[in-house]
Amino acid sequence: MFQILIVDDNESIRNLMKAYLLRDGYQVVTASDGVEALTVLDKEHVDLMIADIMMPNMDGYTLTKELRDANYYFPILMVTAKESIDDKKKGFIVGTDDYMVKPIDFDEMLLRVSALLRRAKIMNDHKIVIGNITLDYDTLTVTTDTEEILLPKKEFQLLYKLLSYPKKIFTRQDLMDEIWGFDNETDIRTVDVHIKRLREKFDELEEFKIITVRGLGYKAERLV
Repeated sequence: MFQILIVDDNESIRNLMKAYLLRDGYQVVTASDGVEALTVLDKEHVDLMIADIMMPNMDGYTLTKELRDANYYFPILMVTAKESIDDKKKGFIVGTDDYMVKPIDFDEMLLRVSALLRRAKIMNDHKIVIGNITLDYDTLTVTTDTEEILLPKKEFQLLYKLLSYPKKIFTRQDLMDEIWGFDNETDIRTVDVHIKRLREKFDELEEFKIITVRGLGYKAERLV
């Protein structure tokens, strides 16, 4: 059973989150700020953390950075009243995996927690298997029934990202920030070029398709 750490200085929000997570079958531990969270982590195994940003003693940004610097790699879902792109960018830079803006939709929170835990398993396994297709992150290869294809690193990361979140729509900017980095000055249309190359290699496969969502970006769909 997965254990979730909730870090928030608002007791009512902590209790609501806890109630929803317990109802969904998770174990839950809580902390009121970043300092207390570090104490909890010294004693408890945690599979995922949900952390507010604005907290006394140690805020969510600092907590997340300290955990990543100390080689804690479990997923972190950051929750905040801040919704500017600069605030989100700062969160991703220090190491958060996902973002929710208050007021919280608790059903959406459960969906995000489930998706993050699923992604963490994929990343720990370093493989995605879809029917007869295997993507191996360690070797940057896609293996089919008939061949093993070694991809350039960016192409592989792009395909792996899309297939880690089937049916989720990513904007070009999402993919650029994730694969090429926030500070990269590469033209955003580079994403289109890489998508075209992936389609040329895999468009005939029956296991998955990369789909253009007009006006938005791209998504991948698993077909088996």
